[in-house]
Amino acid sequence: MNSSPVAPARSADAALDLSRFGPIGLVVVQSTSLCNLDCDYCYLPDRQKRRVFNLELLPLLLQRVLESPFCGPHLSLVWHAGEPLTLPCSYYDEATAIIERCLQEFSDGNVVIEQHVQTNGTLINDEWCDCFRRNRIVVGVSIDGPEAIHDAHRRFRNGNPSHHLCLRGIETLRRHSIPCHVIAVVTAAAMEQPEAMYRFFRDNGISSVGFNVEEQEGVHTSSSMQGREQEERYRQFLTRFWQLSEADGHPVMLREFQQVIDLIQRNRRLNQNELNRPYSILSVDWQGNFSTFDPELLSVSSERYGTFNLGNIRDTTLVEAAHSPRFQQLWGDVVAGMERCKSSCDYYGLCGGGMGSNKFWEHGTLDCSETSACRFRTQIPVQVLLDRFEAGPPAGH
Repeated sequence: MNSSPVAPARSADAALDLSRFGPIGLVVVQSTSLCNLDCDYCYLPDRQKRRVFNLELLPLLLQRVLESPFCGPHLSLVWHAGEPLTLPCSYYDEATAIIERCLQEFSDGNVVIEQHVQTNGTLINDEWCDCFRRNRIVVGVSIDGPEAIHDAHRRFRNGNPSHHLCLRGIETLRRHSIPCHVIAVVTAAAMEQPEAMYRFFRDNGISSVGFNVEEQEGVHTSSSMQGREQEERYRQFLTRFWQLSEADGHPVMLREFQQVIDLIQRNRRLNQNELNRPYSILSVDWQGNFSTFDPELLSVSSERYGTFNLGNIRDTTLVEAAHSPRFQQLWGDVVAGMERCKSSCDYYGLCGGGMGSNKFWEHGTLDCSETSACRFRTQIPVQVLLDRFEAGPPAGH
């Protein structure tokens, strides 16, 4: 970690420059804290408790967003941070009706709100597919690959496996012609089986996959992926995964590769990313407390910052929160950390300054630079792609 001092004046000025904020493109709402699974790598506390976001608060939340200077033209409202399907379909029917009313009342017709769910897939059935379709909900499913790899970590509280139910849910989505993208957590065991991982996604018609490397985060205080040796194994894993997909004509595209390819093709580099630009993301917990930057920091408390929450939507506007001492402390450290990254990292333009939650969990502060998450999420995928591009066209082309 780069520990050279950063001049505080720039950070203080940045805290007051609202033009550097937004637009809000992602609103993450914890519809419920309850999850029916007990994944051993989950960062969320209290996931065994059924606490529900009261939809009576949704109009106020949408008003706060739509009337703020940070509102963007397209908002993705993601029901996440718990298992959203433990609530009834009627909850999301009501949410859709509220969203439509609020768009008419608080916007000029130029804002689109698209709902998403990130689900473990075990509860998906015909009724849920009808709900997704009538409410135009985009579906993301969490599945870690083949049965043995998945069920090693993603089990019910009674110890029963979940893979067969998750796969049944994905098959139900396919039967209803509802597309889904997949997030898979990569552990040390998964890295040893790139062929099995690739073939699982290919053979099940899963074409869009994002790899979340198992992290030391929240209540999950250790990871099987820690250490430079594991980073080299991950590089080998991604290289083999690319080779397998390339040989088949790329039926499975990894988010990690696609993000880098998009930047290269558009000859674009990042000065910031949505995780360190205030009010690009707004996260709201079941009680109405809100934060910005990384959703994983919502309702987290620390000795250095206190809570990462900026207020509650009942009594605080987004602009008021941006002028609060707590926000200015957070933003000052975010800016200082970005400056450290920019001055020390060759990958800055492909990353935009790192992920605050990983900086915090690994170093205890936002005012720092490189993390192991930087290497897993950006540096290693870039290295794999560059090695492939430098090797020339595939054999036979």
